[in-house]
Amino acid sequence: MKKIILSLLAAGLMSGCYDLDQYPHDQLSDGSFWKTEAHAYQGMVAIYNCLLNENGFGAYYNNDALGEIAMDYNNWQMPGIIKGTYTDRGGLVESRWQTLYNGIFRANLLLQNVDNVDMSDDLKAVYKGEARFMRALHYFYLLDFYGGVPLYDETTIVSNEFMEMKKPRSSMEETRKFILDDLDAAVGVLPVKWESSDYGRATRGAAVALRGKVKLYAKDYEGAKSDFEEIVKDPEGRGYGYKLNDSYPDLFTTAADQCAEMIFSIQCINGTNTEYGLAYPLRLGTRATYGGCWNNCMPTDILADMYENRDGSKFSWEEYFPGITSGTIDEQRKKQDALFKAELSTDFKTVAQYPIEKDKIRLAYENRDPRLEQTLITPYSNYLGCVTLVPRMMEYVLASGVNEANGFIRDNLGHYNYYWRKFVPEGDMDGVLTDRSYSPVDFPLIRYADVLLMLAECYNELDRQDDAVALINQVRQRPSTNMPALNSGEPWLEARSKEEVFQRIVQERAVELACEGHRFSDLRRWGMAKEKLNYEYDDIRGNVRFTRIFTDRDYLWPIPAVEFERNENLKGQQNPGW
Repeated sequence: MKKIILSLLAAGLMSGCYDLDQYPHDQLSDGSFWKTEAHAYQGMVAIYNCLLNENGFGAYYNNDALGEIAMDYNNWQMPGIIKGTYTDRGGLVESRWQTLYNGIFRANLLLQNVDNVDMSDDLKAVYKGEARFMRALHYFYLLDFYGGVPLYDETTIVSNEFMEMKKPRSSMEETRKFILDDLDAAVGVLPVKWESSDYGRATRGAAVALRGKVKLYAKDYEGAKSDFEEIVKDPEGRGYGYKLNDSYPDLFTTAADQCAEMIFSIQCINGTNTEYGLAYPLRLGTRATYGGCWNNCMPTDILADMYENRDGSKFSWEEYFPGITSGTIDEQRKKQDALFKAELSTDFKTVAQYPIEKDKIRLAYENRDPRLEQTLITPYSNYLGCVTLVPRMMEYVLASGVNEANGFIRDNLGHYNYYWRKFVPEGDMDGVLTDRSYSPVDFPLIRYADVLLMLAECYNELDRQDDAVALINQVRQRPSTNMPALNSGEPWLEARSKEEVFQRIVQERAVELACEGHRFSDLRRWGMAKEKLNYEYDDIRGNVRFTRIFTDRDYLWPIPAVEFERNENLKGQQNPGW
């Protein structure tokens, strides 16, 4: 896919966001375009290109900011949702809806026209399978956030009907059936693997895994189990070859290109005239990252504290600093500030005074699940960053006046947060990175570890706790992680009952999949969002930053108000509480 995505430029096929009541007249007509195999190829690439849009999948990681493991309060589109002040006219509520329908439109366009193309029937079937997979992917995102939605398939010819596309909402069950039907069709025709030059295109494994996820979200544990077992056990010997990568941190660098753990990922490239990457440096980095950043998504101390001690026991700051969590909230925050605070020299270029307990602070991070420091930049650790575009080793010092020009890490607002190491580039990636908005690192939408944990969830719900624990242990004992196995002897590793195993799945999905965008959906489908997403948040030094609010209405986003104004058939069909 990395080599074929450029053909979109030559096609001149589609651009911008598709709006259900405004057909894009400035693009190539069906009569002049859908003739050759090259045209079909370009039309297919246009569907995949939708994945790069940040209002859809291109900033999927930022969905974690809606959960408790991350946050976003720096003037992008998430703060209003996090604080509970958003409405049915909110920017992201509307733009996500439109962006996802744009992807659906592109898939429908190929399905409408590919039979007219001069190429083999077998190849046409594969292209249709890819389009159905991509349509299902986009509809599933809509279903997850909005519930049932109006269903438009390839029988809707937008060039003829764009002013009359006013279907009512379908139910959640009808929408889910539509998605599953598309995935059934895709599974029947997609190849198990593509040649290296076409890597990144949808495969049978991607369709089977997504189908399992759709069923899991519907609590069809038996059906989901069958799909996930096909991926994990390959009972028919199809040769999927998926497996855990030995190195966890490598998964989030260019070293993961065509890695056996990636089941379906957004393909990224960059360079002169090839800016088709994702904005990890801009959205996830710090001011000390290549090109600077906007801090749109940052990990929370809630996530940092989830990572277990190296022996698998639950982490507590009390073990290192007795009494730090005692007293009133204000008293605890003052203790946090006194513990972590450093002082710079008068010229702000060096550290005049580190925290007295700096070495013990570092032990509290270093004696933990290795994924902690593979995922996060923690206080008084180092990170190879940049002064604008020039690589320089940086230190994360929690002091006033820090600046990347002097070798320190800071965020846009002068707060003291944890920062992502995962996905964020080191230096300029040895000259590979040329624009902070276009990192060449692929983003996994479905990877094998996620499937293992989803299958473990199915086993647990079907009262197969031992089988569930075995899969969790596979993820925990990846060579670069190598955490103690559950049920391996120590009392704190026990997980035998259904509830105990479920809590381990909740924990493992948080730390394994952090910054991959799954947590908010997990909490909502588990019915845990109200429990987990109402709190007052402070940073590492105890400064209060925002209050997270989640109510019953937030289990689904509102259908955008503008859609009701365009489509009278939606009247009375808004989600509860909106």
